[in-house]
Order: sequence, then structure tokens, then C-alpha cells
Amino acid sequence: MKYRWIILGTSILLLAFIGGAWSSRGHSEADADRLLLLVPDGVSFSDYGVTVWLDAASEEGIHIVPMRDSEFIRPFFGQPKCAGIILPDTVHQPASDLFIASLRRFVTAGGKLLLVYDAGTLSPDGKYARGWSRLSDLAGVDYALYDHLHNDTIRWGNVSGKLAVVRQLEIPPGKYYPFQPAAGSESDFDVQLRRYKFGDLQYPSFVTSGKNAGHELFHSGDGIVANEHVYGNGSVLFVNLPLGYLKANTDGLLLHAFLKYFAEHSLALPSLMAVPDGVGGLVLNWHVDSNAAIKPLQEITSWSLMQQGPYSIHVTAGPDAMRIGDKEGFNIEHNPLSQQLIRRLSGQGHAIGSHGGWIHDYFAAHVDKDSPGDLEKFLVWNKTALEKTTGRPVLEYSAPDGNQPSWVTAWLQSHGFLAYYFTGNSGMAPTQGYRDGLREGSDLWAFPIVHLNQSAAFEEMASEGYSGPEIEHWLEAVTDFAVEHHTVRLVYFHPPGIMEYRDLVDQWMEHTGRLRTEGRYRWYTMTQLATFLNSRKLVAWSTFQDGDRLTIKATHPVSLAHDTWRIPAVGFSAPVVTEGLAQVVRDNDAWMVIAGEGKELRFEITKVNK
Repeated sequence: MKYRWIILGTSILLLAFIGGAWSSRGHSEADADRLLLLVPDGVSFSDYGVTVWLDAASEEGIHIVPMRDSEFIRPFFGQPKCAGIILPDTVHQPASDLFIASLRRFVTAGGKLLLVYDAGTLSPDGKYARGWSRLSDLAGVDYALYDHLHNDTIRWGNVSGKLAVVRQLEIPPGKYYPFQPAAGSESDFDVQLRRYKFGDLQYPSFVTSGKNAGHELFHSGDGIVANEHVYGNGSVLFVNLPLGYLKANTDGLLLHAFLKYFAEHSLALPSLMAVPDGVGGLVLNWHVDSNAAIKPLQEITSWSLMQQGPYSIHVTAGPDAMRIGDKEGFNIEHNPLSQQLIRRLSGQGHAIGSHGGWIHDYFAAHVDKDSPGDLEKFLVWNKTALEKTTGRPVLEYSAPDGNQPSWVTAWLQSHGFLAYYFTGNSGMAPTQGYRDGLREGSDLWAFPIVHLNQSAAFEEMASEGYSGPEIEHWLEAVTDFAVEHHTVRLVYFHPPGIMEYRDLVDQWMEHTGRLRTEGRYRWYTMTQLATFLNSRKLVAWSTFQDGDRLTIKATHPVSLAHDTWRIPAVGFSAPVVTEGLAQVVRDNDAWMVIAGEGKELRFEITKVNK
């Protein structure tokens, strides 16, 4: 009798465990589109190596759920339901043989894996595998060749790929260079990733060897940098770059690019778009830093540029420009002409923001050297003077010379700012930035610049020798990029530096004006976008699967108006709205579901054969 009770008790516990597992598996049906981010049992979910992926997924409008390795490899119940798996860099270097075998089974059975850099390259006791990585067969190329290369296992180098590849990865023109074929050359050619100010951009990657069994996306002088590889019935996207580490240190473009590529191209997942109504566009950020801008601002009033907008116009407001007492500043408090210009621009609907603190060059030179307590007053003076002039709150900021230490970002957050121009993360859409592994701000958005190779402002392009036609083609290419990919990027200039380019700007305005008339393009201010993105964070949405039919349910505490979902047309039939208000639009290779007024929305999509 005693043993019967033991058996019965064990059975009850086992049934409860199975029931809990079934319940958990059933609950996962509400996340049919989720990606699992696998995390070692000893690593906190608050580690930046985890949170950078979760934040990137939120910004890209896809679902990522962190999961412990032990839950993923549990043998009795099988592997959890998901759309795909991410094995991240930095936090997942060690991995057991059992874990590696579970990954291999997952992909062989038809699973999709995003394998990043050093993930799984070390044994649990911290050693490299003999010969090459245990995941080399999944990656399609041999790497982590420590036995042979020792300290040269990882090398720094330039990253290149075909023009068609960088376009698929949604990297903007100018972040790669050249961005267009030379006259008479091939239409697809190698381009190189570049950085603002310096041009040359190098990344660390494992040296690779042997025949590549996959399809190369990027390469360096030391081998494969990114690769797609069919393995069994599944596939692996191998990225030989420390994506998480880079994003945690102000270079998030590639993590976002490969994550979105994996979600859209490898998995055909629905996503919540990051622009209102799914309409892409640009932020045009003016930097007014001295009295040298007064005459150009007067002349620009007659340009076709002023027939469009709104723009984000940022001003250094004090009486001095380069040093204290030089009297070369914009001097908005005591110069009636400066006041008149800014009030007119504000009245036309442009967003007036702060460009640093009171004295442009002085503030830029001292902001990262002097005590914040000594410099905070300059930020206060600048903000107060502009608000007094316009009668409106100042919610945007740009750093003189791009010099923005962390204390300034914290000050902006604590004083109600919503957005700031940023020279880090160049080429990205608006993002909530990281620095040294910490996210900066909760509702404060960084607006990274786009650049033409190493130049961003017009005077920089002139000094670097770019021709007018090349600058014009770049401006049109960035505009078309924003339209095609339904995204936003920031272009900036100084009024004196734009003056010799009036004809070029007129041609650009003709191009943007035509796209605006077609309803495919918008100018945005930083404030408009940041307000929308903060509201978008409150959207709660899930995907439920029943056979080939997926149901997407969304709610918002105030209104879903202008929130938009993108559904790949190659994988799904036209969405059918079953609850709430929404417009369904076909856009090339995708459906867009644009929500109307209302707090709830439900629509259905059905999988179709590709």
C-alpha cells in the first residue's frame, strides 16, 4: 500500500508537470511568430548581451523571447515551438555538447537559426574545440581556428559585400561606398561599409578557412563575414561579427540589419512598422550655430526648400560662438533679426531645438572635459532663451561637433527632451541608444545621421571633393531608400554650408515633392517621430496560429491610429480585418495593415505556398 501511494503521488506530480508543459506549449500558440533568444542558465536576462536584442526587436516590430538553454534542450517534452532561434554573441560563448547537438537537431528538422560570432565557440570549461568550431558545419565554413592561429584567431578588417546584398540588408546609401555603379560598369559590384569623419571602418571577425558551403553575404580579407547556409531541412544565417557588443557601444546598425533580414527574408514574419501609416521619409536637421547663419537664413526663405517640411531646426542661442566674449553668436535674446527669423520658422510649423549650450565651439570643446556642474548652465540658458522666443517647449537637441557625453543625454532625459541628433549608430533609423552596455534614456530617442562615405554636411562634402551630381544622386538615393523601405533617416546641414547648392537642393525638392504628392513620402521632425515611437511602445500585439491561418490581435490604451503592420505578400494572402478599423494596402512585395482610430484591432492572414 505504501508503494502504491508513492507511485500514485509520483504519477500526480508527473501529470501536473506534463499538464504544465502542455499549458506552456499551448500558450506559445499566442506567439507563433516569436524568435527564441537562447541564454545560458547562469546569465541574467538583464545583461546587455540580452537586452540589446530585445530592444532591437521592439524597435523593428518583431517578437523575441529569451529562453534558458536548459528549457530549450529538455529531452522529454521536445523543443519549444518558435519561428526561429537566435544564438547571440558575447553572452553565449560557452556551450555544452548536448546543447550543440540540440541545435543541430533543430536545424536539421527544418528550423531557422541566426548564429552570431563567438556563440558556442567555447566548451563549458572555456576552451576552444580542436581544429575548428563545433558549429562550423552549421555555419557552412570553418572558423574559430585557435589550434592553428592562436592570437590571430580573430582579426580586424574592412567589410565588403555586393551592392545587391547591402540593399537587401537595408543599409542606406553612403553608409556603404561607392553607393552607385560608375558609368559603364557592372550593376552589381563590391561595396565597403564606411564611417562618418574617417571613412575607413574595420570590424573584428574570426578568420575562416576551407570551402564555403553556403551563400556569402559579406567578406573581409580574412574570409567570410556573413553567410547563409542550407543545413538538412533548415537553414543558418551565420554572422561573423560581434553584433550585440557593437550595439552596446554605439554601433547598432548591423545587429538591426541582420535581425530584420532574418525575420523578413529567412522567416517571412509579420512586423509592426516604425513610421506612422507606414510612410517613410526624412528628418532634415538644420544646425544654426553663429551669426554667420543669419544671412543664409534670410536667403533660404525664397528657396523651394521652404515650400516643404516641417524640419528640425536647432539653434545655439548665445551672444558668442567660438569663445566667451567674441560676440559672434546668434544672440537670440538681444538680436531682433535673430528673434524674427526663429519666430517665423516656428510659426511655419518647424520644430525649434537646442544646438548644444549657448556658445557653440566653447561648449563642444569643454563638454567632455569640464565638470557637468559647470556646463549645465549653458544648456539651461540655451533652452530657456529659445522657449522664451517661440513660446513653445524645446524638445529636440543636437550636439556641437557631435560631442555628446553620457551626462548630457541624462540631462536631456531629465528635462523633458524627446530626441537628439547623434553621430554614433550612423546609418540607423531612430533608436534608443546604448553606450558602454547601458541603455540611455527611457523615452528619449537618438536620431543617427546618414552620411556620404565620410561626409555628412554639405561643407564637408565640398571639402572632400564630392561633385554636385554625386551629392544630388546621394540625396535622391537616401530619399528613395526611405520610401522603398518605409523608414526614416536624418540628414543634416548648416545654413552657410548649403548656400552654393541651391540648384541641387531645388532638384532634390522636386524629387521629394513628387513623392509627397503621391503619398509615398513625408518630412518628419524629431519630435513627431519620437512622440509616435513612444506611443508605439504601448501597442500590445500577439500572433495566434491555427493551421495555416494566423490571427493578429492588437490593443493600445489610447488609440492604434497610424500604427501599421507589414505582412510579406510572398508568404501570405491578403489580410482580412475582423475587428476594429484598418485599411489594407498592397505595397510591392508586402501587405500593409494601417490601423484607424480605436483601441483594438484583429485581422487574419493565411499562409500560401511560396
